[in-house]
Amino acid sequence: MKSGIRRWALGCAAGCLVLASALSTATAGTVKVGAIFAVTGPASFLGGPEARSAEMVVEKINKAGGINGDTVELIVKDSAGSSEKAVSFAKQLIEEEKVVAIIGPSTSGESLAVKKVAEDGQTTLISCAAAEVIVDPVARYVFKTPQKDSFAAQMIFEEMQRLKINTIAIAAGNDGFGKAGKEQLEKMAPSFGIKVAASETYDSKATDLSALVAKLKADAFIQAVVNWSVVPAQAIIAKNMRQVGWQAPLFQSHGFGNIKYAQAAGAAAEGIIFPCGRLLVADALEAAHPQKALLTQYKNDYEAKYKEDASAFGGYAFDAMNMVAAAIKQAGNDRAKVRDAVEGLQKFAGVGGVFSFTPQDHNGLAIDSFAMMTVKDGKFILYQGR
Repeated sequence: MKSGIRRWALGCAAGCLVLASALSTATAGTVKVGAIFAVTGPASFLGGPEARSAEMVVEKINKAGGINGDTVELIVKDSAGSSEKAVSFAKQLIEEEKVVAIIGPSTSGESLAVKKVAEDGQTTLISCAAAEVIVDPVARYVFKTPQKDSFAAQMIFEEMQRLKINTIAIAAGNDGFGKAGKEQLEKMAPSFGIKVAASETYDSKATDLSALVAKLKADAFIQAVVNWSVVPAQAIIAKNMRQVGWQAPLFQSHGFGNIKYAQAAGAAAEGIIFPCGRLLVADALEAAHPQKALLTQYKNDYEAKYKEDASAFGGYAFDAMNMVAAAIKQAGNDRAKVRDAVEGLQKFAGVGGVFSFTPQDHNGLAIDSFAMMTVKDGKFILYQGR
């Protein structure tokens, strides 16, 4: 009899252990988030900081116990800047990995290619690319963190008005970002009383733009140049202009937001004017500025961990990952509910600005998310006018 009781007790104990293990597995799960970044290749200056920033956010979340007790698994796919790879990876993340959301891609061309995949797969995509057409027209599942092209163009034109510049040239790369920016500049210039005397597109991978510069310089009526591109052209056009002694003001897009670009241009970068988020000048902000604490914290954490300067691009992914985390915390591991939670984010403080999404606005930023900046003595500073 005692032997039978002992066997029953041991069996009960074993069963309890199995039950406890099952309960532990059920309550401590994993939530998957996908990421598509150009970690390698010509756009790695975008994707590298983005991947590192997203990983930094996830590491911090998991060290603090995850989200609602679940561990976050960030699945990073390296597109190398290829739209074809980005589309393939997006399908894989949605169909095979069953991710709850995707952050990225890094470039506008990739993001536009992936947009339909996210819509068809009913999976939230928070792009880290800048072209306004990514979210205009609005697609139900697609959002983006970089500021609008149109806001950048507006701030450039407003500064031109102050400088009494009324005739300009536009130069743009032939990638998705360049084409979208060129279109915005051409469309908006007349409303600011500005004539576009020349509007040129060049190979975004060009290593010499001297012929283009010579063509623009030959028109004596051109008072300033707006360049809308990514590296290496940002530095090259500045160098080529100064090499021929052309001192016309050079304006760049918000894609200039990495001090490495100014360093690549060297002395030719001095005086370049461009709009960008305030991360680049976080140290110069007043203590009471609503973004000061967050910008300083992100900048310090990133630079201490990765031993490189923080850039606006990493900030785009930092914001995107934090948005997804906030949505998961509210909605759980459910794609439809996460989408709704992202769209419902209001006054969400990020590196790029304070976001308030609506069904009509999947960028969520106002024009004050930008500040005008310039290069002085090889550093970015707030622009105070000429």
